[in-house]
Amino acid sequence: MALRRLRAVGRLIRCVVHGLHGLAIVLFRFPRLAPAERLARIRWWSGKMLRVLGIALRVEGTPPGGGCLLAVNHISWLDIMVVHAVVPEARFVSKADVKAWPLISRLVDSAGTLYLERERKRDALRVVHAMAEALHAGQTVAIFPEGTTSTGHGLLPFHANLLQAAISTATPVQPAALRFSDSSHAVSAAMEFVGATTLAESLWNSACGDGVVARLVFLPPRDSSGVERRELARRLRADIAGALGVALQPPEA
Repeated sequence: MALRRLRAVGRLIRCVVHGLHGLAIVLFRFPRLAPAERLARIRWWSGKMLRVLGIALRVEGTPPGGGCLLAVNHISWLDIMVVHAVVPEARFVSKADVKAWPLISRLVDSAGTLYLERERKRDALRVVHAMAEALHAGQTVAIFPEGTTSTGHGLLPFHANLLQAAISTATPVQPAALRFSDSSHAVSAAMEFVGATTLAESLWNSACGDGVVARLVFLPPRDSSGVERRELARRLRADIAGALGVALQPPEA
């Protein structure tokens, strides 16, 4: 146990150093880099952060090639780094609370994140318009349809509102299934970020993980043309559940 805690402390130290390195890149190098060079830095930084925390990445399927809405199930604050290690161009829709996270907020900003203020009911409409503009321009936008994190043992109901951006622009939606496992469990408890768990607690638990593997499976895209958004959400949820091998609970009315 002592050795495990010592290893976790070492990982956290390297994590902080790598985070500060990323901040320096964003503040001092990004302004001089071409778009392709920025994406290369995002891919490298995200992949290394996973390795620093002792997380191996396994990717299956074909990632999106642009002009696509990516829908991923949500487990941890590390999910964005898992996706960016493979699809650095993805612009995530994130809750506005992330702006208050030290260090991480500035790094998230640099990736063109679109923020959603959940407390404002009409803010979703503004974000949908921004997403539609990005998709129309051929960009890749990524969302977590569950709207919050789960334990990874199942899937929460999918919210359909943000899918309207894809439907309005006739953009394909590609589901992706994410699961963290470790040396002892098919679903790693070390990666849970649910309930009253704080970011600091989650970071410590992640650093304590043993043999954690992030498995990201890109599934075939779905055509959004002429599909009602709730039905599209249902299909995407079924796709991801099938890839994860989990049983679905009936969605909320």
